[in-house]
Amino acid sequence: MAKPEEQVAKQKNSFAHTQRAYEGIRRLLFHNEIVPGQKISYRHLAERLGMSQTPVIQALKWLEVQQLVRHEPNRGCYTAPISMQEVAEIYDFRELIEQKLLTITIQKLDNKGLRGLRASLDAYLEAAKDAYLYDRLEKDMEYHLTLASLSGNMVQQYTLKNLFDLLYLKYGGKFLFTSPLESSRADHQALFDHVEQRDLKGAKQVLRAHIRRVKAHVLHNVERMLAATRM
Repeated sequence: MAKPEEQVAKQKNSFAHTQRAYEGIRRLLFHNEIVPGQKISYRHLAERLGMSQTPVIQALKWLEVQQLVRHEPNRGCYTAPISMQEVAEIYDFRELIEQKLLTITIQKLDNKGLRGLRASLDAYLEAAKDAYLYDRLEKDMEYHLTLASLSGNMVQQYTLKNLFDLLYLKYGGKFLFTSPLESSRADHQALFDHVEQRDLKGAKQVLRAHIRRVKAHVLHNVERMLAATRM
């Protein structure tokens, strides 16, 4: 029988392998190397990640809890299919959460928080110069999450992070999120300017218009994708 410390070490090692598999699968989803509705081969995925199938299967169970993949008995594991209704609901929920947290953020905002938000905006604007989609998406998400984090509301921050995961991982950036670059840059800058001035009304107007504009753009792309699959 293994000693308790050996069992603990074995469990930690198993968790580390599963964590690595989880992060690897997330990267593949984000970069559209696994697409919506695709059947997932445990063996192929394990080979791509350079590990055994066991941590891959465990990682997929984690992703199933997040609704990023689904398991069908006797058929295997699949990425979730595209749903226009879900996309619309995600953006509607994002609007509610982000505007609610914006109110608290402006009430609590101090110079340290403002510097952090400025750094996040600068990172986004720098990524936008090259127009490399995946960097832009990542920095866009970080900017919104940084703004939300200044509220100090951990539960709603976590919920917002999960909504971004659904959008960027379940649906994939390349197909849906090529929103107009100039309007996005202007929106992010204007939002920061209103927050810096503690102008809640102006900040909410910019944030609401930004989320709704992106939502309309994404839904248009989703509709085109679904129409192409029916042809």
